[in-house]
Parts: sequence; structure tokens; C-alpha cells
Amino acid sequence: MNKPNFSFEFFPTKTDDGVTKLCQTFDTLNELSPAYFSVTYGAGGTTRQRTIGIVETLHNRANTPIAPHISCIGDDKSVIGELLEHYKSIGINRIVALRGDLPSGQVGMGELPFAVDLVRFIREHTGDHFHIEVAAYPEMHPQARSFDADIQNLINKFQAGANSAITQFFYNAESYLYLRDALEKRGIDTTEHRLIAGIMPIINSSNLIRFADSCGADIPRYIRKQLADYGDDSKSIREFGFEVVHRLCEILIAEGVPALHFYSMNRVEPNKRLVESLGLTSHSTQA
Repeated sequence: MNKPNFSFEFFPTKTDDGVTKLCQTFDTLNELSPAYFSVTYGAGGTTRQRTIGIVETLHNRANTPIAPHISCIGDDKSVIGELLEHYKSIGINRIVALRGDLPSGQVGMGELPFAVDLVRFIREHTGDHFHIEVAAYPEMHPQARSFDADIQNLINKFQAGANSAITQFFYNAESYLYLRDALEKRGIDTTEHRLIAGIMPIINSSNLIRFADSCGADIPRYIRKQLADYGDDSKSIREFGFEVVHRLCEILIAEGVPALHFYSMNRVEPNKRLVESLGLTSHSTQA
């Protein structure tokens, strides 16, 4: 069985001390030899400068590719074009292209209101320079008209020039497999347009539930009930969460998932433990 690639997501920190800690986390996780690191981007570009700064810092720190997120809603083409040129100039060749959310109080959708528009713009502006990844939703985007419409939206992004897609996190492997099979039935070659599984380690129950409720990700009833039973027992929550996510990844690997993208929450653990226990690195030991 082939080992899938794996990668990690970071979010921009707000302080110099936070950047120092993030660099330490990066150094530790980078020793695992991930395919790349992504760095998120706030609603309407609200963390643009912090994102750029962290991308530059990490890019200069190691040879591992850094993939900045870019969102388009509420932004002008000129702003996005300048950002793409900047990333090209410093040697970035991977982008995560997203619609994003409007900042609170902003009403204008901007010149590129949807992710498919951003993908087209990147291709028109920079040709094939960037490997473009987009978002996919195994349990349907919360604003989609229907599951079929959501799948077609992902197909449209591939046809506009996206190379691969990273899913929203999920805990039911069947939802990922259904989406993968639905794409293939509609003529998408998922060996060419890879569907990367987004993996959210379970660290804190209240944060997890808040994240899930805000983005439409489902937390199965048995997980919610067990987390509630543990209450404030953080050690039991982390151990239970590790078992749940480890099993999910095992199922996905057995089904031939091409890659796993860990939403790291800027932490070393449990991301390092998961990667090593799943045998994804050359020096890993199976759990």
C-alpha cells in the first residue's frame, strides 16, 4: 500500500512571540518531511500582511514549499494581482484559492465573488506558475443549493484550472468516499485532480464544536456524546480524539486517499503523533 503525502495548515499569529513559537512548531513538524505547509488568510484579506510575513519567514527557513491562502470575496483584481506577483517574485509556486468570507460590516462582493472566478484570474494572470488548490466539502457547503450543485461547483473549479482540492474536515469516512466517487462518475479523474482529505485533530471539545457549527461540518453523535461525558477531562478528550482521528485516517489510507492535510492549530501535538503512528514518514513506527 502506498503511503499518502501529508501537509499541515498554520494560521497567522498576532504577536512577535507567537511568530517565534510558530517557527519552533514549523521546525519540529518540518522534520517529518511534509509535502508543504499552508498559511491561512483572514476574511476579506484581514490578515493579509501577517499572512505574507509568515509565508516569507517560513519560505526562507526551509526548502519545504509554503502555500499561502488567498481569498477573493470583497477584494479588487489589482490587489490580488499584486499579491500573486509578490509571491511569484519570492519563489512561491503553490496557492490555496478560496472564496473566503466577507469581514463583518462589509457588503460588497468585489470583482471576484467566487472561488471559481479567482482560479480563472490566477490562470489568466500567471499561467501555469502556481499549483492551485481549492476547497471541497464532503458534507456540502452550508450555503450550497444542493449536494449536486456543490459537487458541480467543485468540478467548475477544476475545469477553471485548479489542480487539486482540500476538503473541509469530517469524521465520517463515507462522506469523503461519496464525494470522490461522485466526482469520478461525473468524469473527473481523481488521480489527476486529487481530493486531499482535510483532517482536524480533536484537542478541545468546545473549540471543535464551534468550528464545526460555523462551517457545516458534522460531528457524529457518538463523538459529541463522548466529549460531553468527559467534561473538563482534557487528557481523556485528547486520547479519545487521537483514537477517533487515527482510525479515520487508517480507513482513508486503506481506501487510497492521495494525501492528508492536517489542520494543525499551530500545534506540534497531536499532529506529529498522528503522522508518526500512521507510518507516514520514513522513520515512523506503527501505533
